[in-house]
Amino acid sequence: GSQPPSRKTKKIYTRAMSDHRHKKSKGKKESGADDGAAAAEEDYVWAPLPEPKVRTGLIANKIKRNEVHRQQEKEKSKLKRERRDKRKRLKEELGDKAPKAPETRTLDNTREHDETVVDPDDEEVAGDLALDELAGYDDGQVPKICVTTSNRASGERTYQFAEYLVNIIPNADYFPRKGFPLKKIIKEAIDKGFTDVIVINEDRKTPNALLVTHLPDGPTALFTLTSLKFPEELKSHGKATTHYPEVILNNFHTRLGQQVGRVLRALFYQKPEFQGRCCVTFHNQRDFIFFRRHRYIFRNKEKVGLQELGPRFTLKLKSLQKGTFDSKFGEFEWVHKRGEMDTSRRRFFL
Repeated sequence: GSQPPSRKTKKIYTRAMSDHRHKKSKGKKESGADDGAAAAEEDYVWAPLPEPKVRTGLIANKIKRNEVHRQQEKEKSKLKRERRDKRKRLKEELGDKAPKAPETRTLDNTREHDETVVDPDDEEVAGDLALDELAGYDDGQVPKICVTTSNRASGERTYQFAEYLVNIIPNADYFPRKGFPLKKIIKEAIDKGFTDVIVINEDRKTPNALLVTHLPDGPTALFTLTSLKFPEELKSHGKATTHYPEVILNNFHTRLGQQVGRVLRALFYQKPEFQGRCCVTFHNQRDFIFFRRHRYIFRNKEKVGLQELGPRFTLKLKSLQKGTFDSKFGEFEWVHKRGEMDTSRRRFFL
């Protein structure tokens, strides 16, 4: 039979196995270290820049303070350049797998959770919208708009804005206020078949608010009006035509936002004339509604440009009331109360 291994043979075998295990564990550590280094490098290229070690505002000597500031800016530029080169190198090495820039945190994408945000595929909400007082405009009902001003309005820009509104909104007509109370104007407008009344309010001869009342059953929306610029105040503006425009509503996500968007959209005929290439946009951002009017221009088969026609202005909802305008006995669905509602910069209602 075979003889058992000697003591010397066992010693050599044990040493060889030990060396094998050591090399294997060392290889794992090195590969793990390489993976960790690669991950750390990927995090490094998009990490925020470190804060300076010395606060220059605490240095009393002006010459020394400027010298330290210049040195900090020099180091900051060097660090930016290094990170830019590393991002470029990673892009060349990894291609599509290269680390992408993290999403920038803004007030919009970090807004507080709102239970009234509507899912576009919600059948219940779609059913409610199909039965409300504004549903007929989706089926092609033609709006007829009455535009007027506040009582005793005397500002030139107010009447100029009214003229532009008549030009922007198809089937809109301007009627002087002549001291008549608003309730009487609304009653007269209903009798004459108008679907909406728009009232431009002014303060110190400058337009500062817009009241939109849908007829005959409401709702009524009151907006503040700011940042008004007429076409002649815009650079390279175009000349508008009388074609029916397309209406674009952006970022009206909540139930309140959808209702406000529908009130604004109901001012326009929902069958645009595409040959005019005109579009009006109500873009909601942080509860400010930006109005723009453009004409799109086909540069070639692939590129399209936009030419602003004007005017431009910004609206902010102050209240939404059921029914037509009634300041004393009207039922308000929503009223903006600054002290109670503006508790956070990340809280939005539209």
